[in-house]
Amino acid sequence: MAQQPPKKPRVPVDGVLLLDKAAGSSSNDVLIKAKRLLNAQKAGHTGTLDPFATGLLPLCFGEATKFSQDLLEADKTYEAIVHLGVTTNTGDTEGEVLQRLEVNVTREQIDAVVVNFRGEIDQVPPMYSALKRDGKPLYEYARAGVVLERDARRVVIHALDVLDYQTPYLRLRVTCSKGTYIRVLGEDIGTALGCGAHLQALRRTQVGALTLDHAVTLDALAGMPEAERIPMLSPVDTLLSTFPRVSLPDGLAKRFMHGQRIALGKEGLPYPPYQGRARVYDAGSERLLGTANLMEYGILAPERLIAEREKA
Repeated sequence: MAQQPPKKPRVPVDGVLLLDKAAGSSSNDVLIKAKRLLNAQKAGHTGTLDPFATGLLPLCFGEATKFSQDLLEADKTYEAIVHLGVTTNTGDTEGEVLQRLEVNVTREQIDAVVVNFRGEIDQVPPMYSALKRDGKPLYEYARAGVVLERDARRVVIHALDVLDYQTPYLRLRVTCSKGTYIRVLGEDIGTALGCGAHLQALRRTQVGALTLDHAVTLDALAGMPEAERIPMLSPVDTLLSTFPRVSLPDGLAKRFMHGQRIALGKEGLPYPPYQGRARVYDAGSERLLGTANLMEYGILAPERLIAEREKA
C-alpha cells in the first residue's frame, strides 16, 4: 500500500483576508478552506454571513484574530432584494413558501413605509438563527417544528435607501448596527405593506471601514500559485484603521510591550486631545505593537499586544 505523503506543517500567518463570499457555503466552511489554502495555524472570522448571502467576509489570521471582536461590533452595509408577496418559514429563499399574496404596491407607498424603519427599531430574532436557547441554536428548534418566544431587540438602521422597485422585487441598501437581521427587516417591510415578503438575495458590501474594493473570491484564491496567496492578506492594522495612532520611540515601545503604562506627557510626547482606544506603533520600525486605552492625563494603558514573529 502506497504511503501517504506527510501533511504540510501549518505556519504562522498574520493578516486579514477580505473575502468575497459566494452563495451556498457557510462562513465556517469558507474559513476552513481559506485556512487550508494559506496553510495557516490560526484563523477566525469576524461575524457570519448566511449561506445564501454573498459579499464581504473579513477573515482573520494569526495575530489579527486578537482584534476580530472589533469587527463583530462594527456597523455593516448590505444590498438586499426583497421579494414582495411571498413569505417563507425562514424569511429567505432557503425556506418553504408559507403564503402568496397579490402585490399592489406603489413606489410612493414603499417610500412612506420605509421611513418607519430608519433609526432605532425593535426586531424579534428569527427562529432560523444561530442564537442559542438552553445551549441549542434556535434553528434546531425550528427544524423540529418548535417555535419559542423571543424578546425583541433594539437595533439601529443608520441608513435605508430604496435603490430600485420593479414589482414584486424591491432592492434596498441598508447600513445597520450589529445584531440586525436583514431577513427580518425585509419581512417587516412586507408586513407593513400588507403583502408579506422574504429576502431573495443579500450581499454585504461593507464591514466597519472595510469594503469589497480589494476583496478576493475563494475560487480566485484557490487558483493562485501558493506563493501569491499570502500577499493577498491585508496587514493586521487594517482592522484598526478608525483608531487614532500613537507612535512610541524604541525605549517606550519596549516598556509598552512589557505591559507597562506610559505617561505620554511626562515622556515628552504630544499630549493626545482625546481619550479611548488607540493603535500603537514602534516609531522606528513602524511595526504595529497593539492597541491601548488612552486615559486621563495622557496615560497610555496597553490592551492587546502583537507578538513579534521571527523573520524567515
